[in-house]
Formats: sequence, C-alpha cells, structure tokens
Amino acid sequence: MAATKIDGIEEETNQLAKMEEGSLTETNGHAPSCLSHSLFIVYLLAQPMIAELIGTYFIIFAGCGAVAVDKIYGKVTFPGVCVTWGLIVMVMIYSLAHISGAHFNPGVTIALAIFRQFKWRQVPLYIVAQVVGSLLASGTLSLMLDVTPQAYFGTVPVGSNAQSFVAEIIISFLLMFVISGAVTDDRAIAMFDCRLDNSEELLPISGASMNPARSIGPAIVKHKFRGIWLYIIGPVIGT
Repeated sequence: MAATKIDGIEEETNQLAKMEEGSLTETNGHAPSCLSHSLFIVYLLAQPMIAELIGTYFIIFAGCGAVAVDKIYGKVTFPGVCVTWGLIVMVMIYSLAHISGAHFNPGVTIALAIFRQFKWRQVPLYIVAQVVGSLLASGTLSLMLDVTPQAYFGTVPVGSNAQSFVAEIIISFLLMFVISGAVTDDRAIAMFDCRLDNSEELLPISGASMNPARSIGPAIVKHKFRGIWLYIIGPVIGT
C-alpha cells in the first residue's frame, strides 16, 4: 500500500515537472509559475511524512497517556490500557493508511524496505517523522500530567534484559506477520486484535513496545534510557 502511494506521488511529480517546464516556456521563464508548481511538488512529497508524524503522535499520546493516567490516578485499569492501544492504532490505520501506508513504526518501515515493499530512500524520512511524532506526544503528556518517576509512561524491562529482549522480538514478529497477512482494508481490525493480545500477554514483562519510536520518545523526554537498546533492536529483529 505504501509503495503504491509513493509511486503515485512520483507520477504526479513527473507530470507537474512537465507542466512546469511548459509553463516556463509559455511565460518566458517567469518565476511565479515555477514557484507555485515547486511548492505543490514539495507538498505532495511531504504528505506521507506528515501523515506518519500525525499518526505516531496520536498513537503515543493516547496509548502512553492511558499508561500515565492509570499510574497516576488508577482510573484506566490494565485492560483499559490494552484496549486504548489497540483502538488508537486501528483508528489511525483507517484514517491515514491511504496517505502513507500507516507504518507508524520504524521496525515496520525497515522490514517493508528489506522485502522490497517500500523504497529505501523513503526510510530515513519516515523514521524521522515517526520519532518526531513520538517526541511531540511525549512532550505534550509531560506538560499535561504530573509524571513522577513512578508514573513513567515509557518502557523499561520489568525482569531481566534478556527476558524483555526475547519478548520484544516475539511480539514484533507477530505484529509484522499480521501486517503481512492482512493487506486488505481489514488490516486495522487485525492490528487491533494483535496489539490488544500482545499488550495483555507481555505488557507486564517488557512493556509490549513493539515499536522503537514508542520507546525512544518517552525515554528522551523523561531522560530514562535504561534498557532502551532492546526496544530499538528487538522490534527491528522481530519485524
């Protein structure tokens, strides 16, 4: 889906480039026409990255927000946190999949590129957008809530690093397995089920990150980097 979207944008960009060349000939090289077309091309190319940033922002804001509110006020409960994660991922897929492919996860982006379902030159841009979205969401939560060290909404190993590392690999593999198999409009529902099940089973062990951006944002904002490496490497290996 993401590759199709990028190909479509490139076709539109090529058409606009031809239009731009024609208008320059007709207007004897006047700058306004060239500038307007160039800005429109930039807008088309930026759309997927903006969608990834927005989608990741709301996923982290809702999911990590549920974690923080539950730890601070005890109002969400463990099942509520799991359902919140599943629902927000589903909603963002339905809302933005037609624009960017709805990765919202550096591990997914890298895996799709490895298997030639996504272009490598787009990978750094997507990852930057995802991490920035996570940073902005984490910063927003820190401003809105009184997040004490006990109410940290990021991910840290509960048991040993080895246990959390293996857990992240397994659940990230399952996540990518679902994404690869459910490549229709039903993917959002499948992702909801996958995220819900993984959260319920392994949230007490590793935090059930499955997403490097989900862990990087809170870690940077709250300066808590214990075990951060396993939440970056584990999901990438798993996916």
